[in-house]
Amino acid sequence: MFDTIILLTDLAKEVALSALLRRHNPLLSVRRAGTLADLEAFTPRELARARLIGFLTPVVVPPHILDALGYGAYNFHPGPPNYPGWVPCHFATYDGVETFGVTAHQMIAQVDAGPIVGHATFDVPPGTGVIKLEQMATVHLAQLFWTLGKALATQAEPLSELPLRWSGRKTTQRLYASLCDIPIDITKDELDRRLNAFGAGHFGVMPSITLHGHRFRYEGPGPSAPALVAAEETEIAPAQ
Repeated sequence: MFDTIILLTDLAKEVALSALLRRHNPLLSVRRAGTLADLEAFTPRELARARLIGFLTPVVVPPHILDALGYGAYNFHPGPPNYPGWVPCHFATYDGVETFGVTAHQMIAQVDAGPIVGHATFDVPPGTGVIKLEQMATVHLAQLFWTLGKALATQAEPLSELPLRWSGRKTTQRLYASLCDIPIDITKDELDRRLNAFGAGHFGVMPSITLHGHRFRYEGPGPSAPALVAAEETEIAPAQ
């Protein structure tokens, strides 16, 4: 019997998401998992009565848990079907996209490859940075959850699939790190693109360059030339 939803998300998001699900199904038991260890703590009997929903989670659910779930697993991905994989907003910023989107899909053993059950797109204003794009994606992802919430909370059958397919390169942490490895002969335009998308060091990986056997790490833009000259002049000015 379907009577449980396991929300794979952080604590702050769980409050709002569980309230929405219970509004559609007051008898529903909603339980949270934040880590893979939390998921592993569920018994086979509990999983057999449950549906799993991942919302903005980095956790990759292993096949043995997916197989044990009685009512499937769905993931809310902060990117469109042509941006599967890790931190899609960063790579979309690097690509300078004019439109972006969010996706809800069934979880299968392969990451970001299951049938798509929900999708939304939105325009990206010129000059939008990573943080702003992530905020926009989160808002649209919450709206998509709102749209699908009733079916997720009340419908034991699988959600209807959309005639959409995943495409494009699946982004990874390794690809992210490779784009932070700056070659000596990089053009200014390409350097600006990489620093705009990956220069904030959100995951502890900063753009770096190796020169004559020494590794230099980017730490953000420095002072402008006039400001630097003014600082130097102040340092060498004689005391009054």
